[in-house]
Amino acid sequence: MTSVIPRTRASLPYEPALAGWLLLCAALVLLIVVVGGFTRLTHSGLSIVEWAPVTGVVPPLTEAQWQDAIEQYRRTPEYQKVNRGMSLEAFKGIYWVEWAHRLLGRLVGVVFLLPAVYWWTRGRVPRSLAPRLAGLFALGGLQGAVGWYMVASGLVDVPRVSPYRLAAHLLLAAVVFGGLVWTALDLLRPEPASGRPVSDRVRHLSNAVVALVLLVIVSGAFVAGTRAGFAFNTFPLMGGRWIPEGMFGARPLWTNVFENIVTVQFGHRLLAGLLSLLVLVLWWQLTRRWRPAATRAAASLLLGGVVLQVALGVSTLLYAVPTRLAVTHQGNAFLLLGLALLVRHRARPVRENAPI
Repeated sequence: MTSVIPRTRASLPYEPALAGWLLLCAALVLLIVVVGGFTRLTHSGLSIVEWAPVTGVVPPLTEAQWQDAIEQYRRTPEYQKVNRGMSLEAFKGIYWVEWAHRLLGRLVGVVFLLPAVYWWTRGRVPRSLAPRLAGLFALGGLQGAVGWYMVASGLVDVPRVSPYRLAAHLLLAAVVFGGLVWTALDLLRPEPASGRPVSDRVRHLSNAVVALVLLVIVSGAFVAGTRAGFAFNTFPLMGGRWIPEGMFGARPLWTNVFENIVTVQFGHRLLAGLLSLLVLVLWWQLTRRWRPAATRAAASLLLGGVVLQVALGVSTLLYAVPTRLAVTHQGNAFLLLGLALLVRHRARPVRENAPI
């Protein structure tokens, strides 16, 4: 018996070296996300008040340069409303955190671009891969611009970045991370393995899981941006109720989903519960004994990742958002996205004319 499922796109060749490079870039993106979470939680993100993609790589080196940097910061709402009287030494502490975050962003660009040019000039980059690499590099550059757009929102009136811009910044990071992981998987496993085909229903379910992970990440950004995690530090009830009061008190009505801390936290919990349920169903579908061992293992890893993510989320909530737990929770969300993509990759149609 043969599969009659046609190929939907040109496949990439088996290139483990290129895949390893892309996975390294993905790991660096994950590191940036973790450092970014630490930057936000330590209130360091507004310490550098200008965007200098090239010259900004050099921090202040002299006393005069440090004085100039803190004078610029003293003109910001954060200093005037939150940190008035901050010493130069304390300012250096938050400055170095934000500087490290931006430096990592530049490092990812270098680690991505230089090997890409090297392999391209030596004919190692398949023609079908080039558009993807160009797109990922462009998205990485856009991510830097969106990051500054986010920071700029906290330098005007309110000493806090816009939750909408924070969500856009985190979502774009997730898209870049996902693109790197998916392309690496394509290079490691150019064709779907032979075996009993995965049904359209299971593929649609795996698509839904990936989409829902992204939605939970965006929802988490709004939880962080509105500081909703500091409210209702109980689980599973909120304020002693399953459906908390005040969920739709804001006007216009649609703003409750993004700005009302009650609705934002409730929505994040609801999405996490739905994701857990879908992953459980997908795990049950993909761990049948006739599935390839690698597929069963990927599904089990995904289920374990969800269990860990829920445990981290609940712990972060119950302990009122301690920095280490919150940063781990955010980083694990990206690992969960990688596992969801791995499972989706395993659920591709069997290659044409493969025996089953």
